[in-house]
Order: sequence, then structure tokens, then C-alpha cells
Amino acid sequence: MKKIVIAIDGHSSCGKSTFAKSIAKKLGYVFVDTGAMYRAVTLYALKNNMFVNNELNTSLLESSLVNVDVDFSFDTAKQQSLVFLNGVNVESEIRGIEVSNFVSVVSQNALVREYLVGLQQKMGAKKGLVMDGRDIGTTVFPDAELKIYMTASVKVRAERRYLELTLKGDKVSLEEIKENIESRDFQDQNRAISPLRKASDAIMLDNSDMTVEQQMEWVMTKIDVILNS
Repeated sequence: MKKIVIAIDGHSSCGKSTFAKSIAKKLGYVFVDTGAMYRAVTLYALKNNMFVNNELNTSLLESSLVNVDVDFSFDTAKQQSLVFLNGVNVESEIRGIEVSNFVSVVSQNALVREYLVGLQQKMGAKKGLVMDGRDIGTTVFPDAELKIYMTASVKVRAERRYLELTLKGDKVSLEEIKENIESRDFQDQNRAISPLRKASDAIMLDNSDMTVEQQMEWVMTKIDVILNS
């Protein structure tokens, strides 16, 4: 059966990972959360004291990349993909506000991006893959058969993220999350290396007022056209 690569880009906290996971599960494809890969590297930098006065020691991180292994494993019991950093499950840790505050800085580093993009392209060579991030359709897989650019209003994204974090027990204000999202949007869209932008052949999906079910119905019609062409 024909298999394709599905590239999903877009703003932070608009549900890209949940959407990508659902598509992968529906199609039996491999799911790779690139944002989680950058978050894992950020967590590694934080745990190894590579941030001093909120400034990243870039040379130390760059020289340490050979010691960073990021992998994915599907938990059949929880029906979710888990992120492992050097063999340790860090799925919960990488979703915290501290990692969120520093991940854009780490993801702007050229060597970090080169290192992780290389891993991502090897994963996609066999097709049958769904990947989400900031530059998948523009940099990682410019020839992907289906490219989607996701967005939602800042208000909706902040509320979703607030609910997610409070359910985990994190003490954070809605205003703090809103400011974090706006800051990340600006950094992602204005970084020198692979800035967030919509690929010319990507399909826009604004899910501000859409349920997960409605999003899945929308995307499956797009996929069916490609698979049957």
C-alpha cells in the first residue's frame, strides 16, 4: 500500500502533536514529535547547568551533542508516544514551563538543528511517517506529499495550555502562559535559522473553533485524495 510523509508545522500550543499522533495512529504510521526532540535537548542543557543567568553556553552544548540520544517509544498501555533522553523517559519533564521558556533559544542553534534534522530525515526515508514541528515542510521534508500549517488564536492556545498544565499540578498563571506563547511565536518566526513560516504548498488549518473529531475528518479527506491519486 502506498505510504506518504505528512509534515505538520505551526504555532506552539495549537495541538500539532495531538493531531499528528491521531493521524499516525489512524494510519499505522510512525509519529515523530520534533518539538519534543528540541525540548529533550533543552532539558539536557538545563540538567547539565548549561544556562547561566538565563544565557545558554552554546559552545558547551554544541560539544556535548554527541552525548545526547533522543528516541521515541510507543506505550501500548497508555496508547501514547513517549520521549526518551539517553534511555530515560522524560515525557513529563519536557512539557514543563521551565523547558518551554528556554526551548526556542536551544532550537535556534545551528548545530543543534543540523544534528536533529539529520536524525529526522533518516526516520522519514522509509515513508509512512507523521512529523510535526516548526520547519518540517520547509526544511526537513520539503518534498512531503502532504504539508499542513496549523494555527489557532493566542487566547485559545493559552487556555488549552493552561488546562493541560493545571491538570498536571503545575502552578502557573494564564497570563504567564499567554506571554510565553506570544514570546515563542515571535522568536519562532524571527529566528535566523529555519524560521516558522507556511510552505507555499502547505494547507492552512485554523483549529480555534474545531473539535479533534472535526480536524480528523478534515485531514482524512486530504489524505484519501493523495493515497488514491
